[in-house]
Amino acid sequence: METSNMNNRWISTASSIWIQSTTGGSYAFSIYSPALKSSQSYDQSTLDTISVFKDIGANAGILSGLLYAAVLGRRLGCCFGGPWVVHLVGAVQCFVGYFFMWLAVVGIIAPPPVAVMCVFMFLAAHAQTFFNTANVVTGVENFRDYKGTIVGIMKGFLGLSGAILIQVYQAFFKESPSTFILLLAFLPTLVSFSLMFLVRICPGSTGDEKKYLNGFSIVALVLAAYLMFIIIVENIFVLPKWAHLVTLVGLVILLSSPLKVSAEAVSKENNDVQPSDWDTLLYGTDPNEPEKFLGEKDGGGYDELPGTSHNVTPRTENMNLWEAMKSLNFWLLFIAMSCGMGSGLATINNMSQIGQSLGYDTVKINTLVSLWSIWNFLGRFGGGYISDILLRQKGWARPLLMAITLATMTIGHIIIGSGFFGNLYIGTILVGICYGAQWGLMPTITSEIFGILHMGTIFNTIAIASPVGTYILSVLVIGHIYDKEAGEGQSCYGVHCFMVSFIILAFVSFLGFLVALTLFFRTRVFYQSVVLKNLRHSL
Repeated sequence: METSNMNNRWISTASSIWIQSTTGGSYAFSIYSPALKSSQSYDQSTLDTISVFKDIGANAGILSGLLYAAVLGRRLGCCFGGPWVVHLVGAVQCFVGYFFMWLAVVGIIAPPPVAVMCVFMFLAAHAQTFFNTANVVTGVENFRDYKGTIVGIMKGFLGLSGAILIQVYQAFFKESPSTFILLLAFLPTLVSFSLMFLVRICPGSTGDEKKYLNGFSIVALVLAAYLMFIIIVENIFVLPKWAHLVTLVGLVILLSSPLKVSAEAVSKENNDVQPSDWDTLLYGTDPNEPEKFLGEKDGGGYDELPGTSHNVTPRTENMNLWEAMKSLNFWLLFIAMSCGMGSGLATINNMSQIGQSLGYDTVKINTLVSLWSIWNFLGRFGGGYISDILLRQKGWARPLLMAITLATMTIGHIIIGSGFFGNLYIGTILVGICYGAQWGLMPTITSEIFGILHMGTIFNTIAIASPVGTYILSVLVIGHIYDKEAGEGQSCYGVHCFMVSFIILAFVSFLGFLVALTLFFRTRVFYQSVVLKNLRHSL
């Protein structure tokens, strides 16, 4: 592989980071939803219905995965630049969805039927899955030795994007949420159009790649700390417009840092190091090192290693979605994610009502809701980054870390349901970080168990677990129990309002822990082979 191609992966990573940082419009729904509600004369139930289509669109990314696999077909070189097609489709959806929503809100077009507005909302949110799939899967292709780290970086910046967009709103459009909708139509679209041809598959491996990936990681952590500071200050003090502009300038400077990291990586890349193109974790036998072969069987989905029970180790091949869905590992991962993502998102969806029932004032509640994006980021980033360290240095399989986060989430739900003083601060930190960790771990585990070629399709299918679990737990469990506790009144006050609900959520998270633990035992030998492979590379 030519050195220029290897260097392009650093430019590709910086471009993906910038795209991820601007595409989280669905996370800023609370900013523009009042304008949507008042301009269209919606009641709360209708607005909630539109919000459901937002959640479905942002998580049901099967089409983006199918498109990515179809465009790439096989592992292609940099010259093809296939991911740009996925970005293009995402950009078109983003613009159409938000632009027509804006036209309706400002009255340029007649108020559309609710079903049509749901379509606009779905398209706007669905675009996020195309951006995310193109950036995450391309990153995994480019940094196969550090899949967890690159997935954590990409998912982390996406998690911060909502807070970043809100800072733009605070600086320019605070009195005009309808104009913010127009910004959401243009900003992600223009950023994607400008950078999509730079997001390219350029796999390689050098001794310094971890150093520069750590550079991107540091940028993400500093950006998260900066946003957390701004969020806390904004929820305590009323800042003038000039202060918002100053903080936005600081944000732009931090967002330019990935370019500096990429420039250093390109200038210092070792031209003499040959990339390690073959990854037995994904592609099975290396013709140059046949001892890496794990015993592929015709027609089966698993391998049998000496000294192990049959059908417990994933086969090192690229399964398509249908093949993956016929395996037990797929459904174990899906159920674990339904429990973890569903209970986590149900918590944040009801945060305001929980705070009100426990006597928290508006400032405290708003601060907790705003800081959720930071805890979510730390989980997304940390889940990928820490799992790489634990896998390479300690031999811990990623499903084990997933099980640990689900067990910790169980404790978080119990703390929230207990109602003691300060419980929401402790509980939301635990639940928020562990919820984010599921998003950092799941795509990486998917790429390892089922291969990269159809990774986008498979992990986006598993991601449907999030809205499914959220609907069941938020509407059928929390909503039903809350209405029962409130009785004839519309509001409920006291620990009893959510105690039973969060005991159930804790039980659900514990069930997810058991399922993830089962996945760990089924794949532990497979991950042992990964550790041995990494050990050979280090010798």
